[in-house]
Amino acid sequence: MKVHPLVRKEADPRLIRDDPRLEPASLEREMRLQDAAWKAPGGFVGWLSSVDHKSIGKRMILTAFVWFALAGLLAALMRLQLSRPENTFLGPDLYNQIFTTHGTAMMFLFATPVMLGVAVYIVPLEVGARAIAFPRLVAYGYWMFLFGGIFLFSNFFANVGPDVGWFSYVPLSGPEFGIGKRPDVWAQLITFSEISSLVIATALIVTILKLRTPGMSLSRISPYSWAMLIVAFMIVFAMPGVVLSSTCLILDRLVGTHFYNYAEGGDVLLWQHLFWFFGHPEVYIIFLPAVGMISPIISTFSRRPVFGYLAIILANISTAFIGFGVWVHHMFATGLPQFAASFFTVASVMIVIPTATQIFCWIATVWTGRGVRFTVPMLYVLSWFFVFTIGGLTGVMMAMVPMDLQIHDTFFIVAHFHYVLIGGAVFPLLGAIHYWFPKMTGRMLSEGIGKVALALLFIGFNLTFFPMHILGLHGMPRRVYTYPASMGWGSLNLLASIGAAVMFVALLVYLTNVIISLRAGAVAPDNPWDAATLEWATSSPPPVYNFAFMRAVGSRDPLWQPELDAPIIIGLNPEKCEILVTHLLDAEPDHRYPSPGPSIWPLLAAIATSVLFVWSIYTPWGVVWGAIPLTITLIGWFWPKSGRTPREVERELSRLEPKEATS
Repeated sequence: MKVHPLVRKEADPRLIRDDPRLEPASLEREMRLQDAAWKAPGGFVGWLSSVDHKSIGKRMILTAFVWFALAGLLAALMRLQLSRPENTFLGPDLYNQIFTTHGTAMMFLFATPVMLGVAVYIVPLEVGARAIAFPRLVAYGYWMFLFGGIFLFSNFFANVGPDVGWFSYVPLSGPEFGIGKRPDVWAQLITFSEISSLVIATALIVTILKLRTPGMSLSRISPYSWAMLIVAFMIVFAMPGVVLSSTCLILDRLVGTHFYNYAEGGDVLLWQHLFWFFGHPEVYIIFLPAVGMISPIISTFSRRPVFGYLAIILANISTAFIGFGVWVHHMFATGLPQFAASFFTVASVMIVIPTATQIFCWIATVWTGRGVRFTVPMLYVLSWFFVFTIGGLTGVMMAMVPMDLQIHDTFFIVAHFHYVLIGGAVFPLLGAIHYWFPKMTGRMLSEGIGKVALALLFIGFNLTFFPMHILGLHGMPRRVYTYPASMGWGSLNLLASIGAAVMFVALLVYLTNVIISLRAGAVAPDNPWDAATLEWATSSPPPVYNFAFMRAVGSRDPLWQPELDAPIIIGLNPEKCEILVTHLLDAEPDHRYPSPGPSIWPLLAAIATSVLFVWSIYTPWGVVWGAIPLTITLIGWFWPKSGRTPREVERELSRLEPKEATS
């Protein structure tokens, strides 16, 4: 019998036991105790106070798609305006607000948060944890994300939306030219978004490194969880840069500092360095989760473990490191020394090597598989190969200084980053949602409707953005609200607008599939795809505590290579919300830890933080007076009640099963 003593003396000295044949009556009793201990309060207040990572993950995904829909409607208005020359549908002021709010929402309210939302739901399940680390902090991160989106769009509809681009370059956004509160709205939205991302990234790092089920060593973590671990560290290192830049901007505007005022010793280019030090790693913060999603989809539907596991992990790490050394290729037109620019050209070309390595590994996985199943998730991945290759090739073109100087600030750039971001991230994301939808909802999406949505999206996407390459090469600048007919850009812009309409129909079909499946879709079994990773080892949808009985693993694909003697994990108190903490390298059991229960304090703290941020736009005293309610909520937060007492659990159990509890 294997014995793993715990660090804490009061813990059960036999946390893991080999024999899985425990007494059925004892197991059933333990499950009922767990149901009672982990049960969340009912009603609206209970919903607001939930800290279950699955509930928060679904909320983040849904909220991100709401902001995506609003930003998409703004994109549709821009395409209507540009569909013909000298159009008067939108005026220049409103157009500036529209394209700024569109880009800001897509980058800060959709692309990163939706990837984090999927990770918040899937990663704890995939590493075999019963809960996410710091669940109240994750709930706080969600509320900050929600309030940030409300703040941005409410100001837009009040005609105070930011109008200086999603990158808010100074001096246009500075106090000299940025009149009114519009640039301040942008700067504070950044603070909302980055606080949310930073706290959730922290929780993911701790979850992956310390809450894995026993036996899941670092060499057995799935490629998706590895990708999210890398992305979480990238967020920790990259996002303070944009927080610093936006804070300096708002201090220049509201307090009278001169960080970016050249006349007073500041530096205008400092903004671009700070912003793009975040901005280019941000592209990979969006892209690497999508890359992580591709590996389990290809592995599952090729019926073999992913080829080149170590190469894929090292490629992701290499992409993260190189991604921090390419930001200056956004600044080739600013007059930097050409010798210095050459180093960033080299880095910008080198960064395609890790991605190419992964592509060859995936091709080998498909090639050597046991027969590919062309399901909707697999078709999304195959579509990704095409669209992302175009985006990657145009990226290499832009890395060359002479080429970049010719196409800088043209529609060629718009085409490139949409091929990279939509093609490189949204295609795998939609495929992954189709893949994990049964686990999240207990229902299957329709394969037929899903294939129609994919076909329309693929056609509409290429009709929309491929002509923009040609428009850019013909000299059409970006960020213009109209253009003269004599330039000859009208036909390609009309084609792009038609493609945007096809994309709208495709996403509407996808949404219809989701709604129909939620109401009348086929009931999903626990593992409908016969996948290999641990999230499929529990029910669909999972219980609050994820796994009724945790089991150690002995391979990278535990559901394809089950250990016949895989020990069941015992010793966690079923009358409390306890989670198992394991060692960093080999995931050996370390100690038990009480997971914080539902609480309203994260919501109240997020409200107080939001009040402070919004108030500070109008007066610096908002920081002083706004800190008072924030301090009160933090005091309440740090006086938590760590789960229910055994007496409370017994009362809950008696209410659920009075006869059995009495006997």
